[in-house]
Amino acid sequence: MASTINATTASGGGIVETGDASGVLALQSNGTTIVTVSSTGEAVTGNMTASGTVADGVGTIRPLVSGTAQASTSGTSITFTGIPSWVKRVTVMFNGVSTSGTSSYLIQIGSGSVTTTGYGSASTQLGGSASTATSTAGYLLNSNNASYTQSGNITISLVGGNVYVASGIVGNSTGTATITSGGSVTLSGALDRVVITTVNGTDTFDAGSINIMYE
Repeated sequence: MASTINATTASGGGIVETGDASGVLALQSNGTTIVTVSSTGEAVTGNMTASGTVADGVGTIRPLVSGTAQASTSGTSITFTGIPSWVKRVTVMFNGVSTSGTSSYLIQIGSGSVTTTGYGSASTQLGGSASTATSTAGYLLNSNNASYTQSGNITISLVGGNVYVASGIVGNSTGTATITSGGSVTLSGALDRVVITTVNGTDTFDAGSINIMYE
């Protein structure tokens, strides 16, 4: 059953209520709904002007959502799916990640299926065995030492028109090298999946964990 809390302000009556059994929260002023919040807290719609967060019209505030961390201790790829269509930015987080070989890491994204071509990506390993490489198969992380474990973030952002750019940096456990990466790709629709694999597709993950966070 819906509950209602009535409040009186200097400028007139106001109402804060759960609008119905679904748990929607409605903020009202003088009988007019100003803001509604979904039962899960994932959306705010209405007119909001406080601090300029969402102002002058209908806006939507989405949460910062963390995925479920996956152990990168086996298999040739780590896959995250079910990313909502409203997402504009995804951060891929590496925590002590290692593979069995020297093939560089690839981050691939997709809409409905994984996109494996059409990327423009470059990556440089600084320190250690310094080198630069490029890839059209994914966002590249140019690592060439199987003994390193990698930690850091790569952020993928929507530019517009289903064009997604990526940039970030990871560092190895020994502190002797860092890897920078950047690139772009155009998808057929909204990003809904992220895959982390290697260039040769056969090296296996053997340490650490990977997670994503999106907004």
